[in-house]
Amino acid sequence: MANVLVNAFHTYSKHLELIAFSAVSLILAFVVPLLSPFPTYLDIGSTFIRTASVFTNLTPFSIVVIIASTLFSLLFLSFAIVVINLTVKYRKTGAKLGRDVIGGLERYTGNVFLVLFLFASILMLVNIVSYNTSFSGLLTAIVGLVLTPFLFYAPSAIVIDERRFVRAVQSSISFIRKRPSYLLIWIAVTIVILSATDLIFMPLGAVISGYVLLFVDSIFVLPFILVLQSEMYINRFDMLKG
Repeated sequence: MANVLVNAFHTYSKHLELIAFSAVSLILAFVVPLLSPFPTYLDIGSTFIRTASVFTNLTPFSIVVIIASTLFSLLFLSFAIVVINLTVKYRKTGAKLGRDVIGGLERYTGNVFLVLFLFASILMLVNIVSYNTSFSGLLTAIVGLVLTPFLFYAPSAIVIDERRFVRAVQSSISFIRKRPSYLLIWIAVTIVILSATDLIFMPLGAVISGYVLLFVDSIFVLPFILVLQSEMYINRFDMLKG
């Protein structure tokens, strides 16, 4: 497992230019929702949506803007995930990014977008439907936990294994079933890094630190944990472990 962390740091540092390019998409992914009329808030460097606000005074125009901003946000996030997974894939194989791969960016991004859209839509729907109950937050968390094995490694399977949506979901389930410790370690590493950056910038104040964290996490933290996720997935190939 230690070699996966080392490889993630190596990939991150060696291909910083490509990863920084993907980070631009990550910034856009988190900033776009803030520009919509949907009430949002910042926490631990990410943008969160108050889905309960759909029950308040939203106009048809506001709803359209909300939907559009959410879709664009997921699209930018999908593109960043694809670029990072391609970076890991071609560092491991030693191959160069040819025209066929660049031409396949649209297909990769579309399939990853489908994964993210499905995950976000289900969670939002559950949150809205259960809003008037006393266990809305708990139910949403449980559903998210149940969905995780199906979708967590699906983006990596789409890019690294050239899987389509259904096969990618199957690959994600299979990988987590065989190596559940990888997911637990990924969660632990993510919590430690996000908590550390939160503590570092907390003295700046709630408002300023929120936007600083959004920038720092988009540029540095999220790209690394995405690299780590991809390295974990590709590590199942013995010949590519180094």
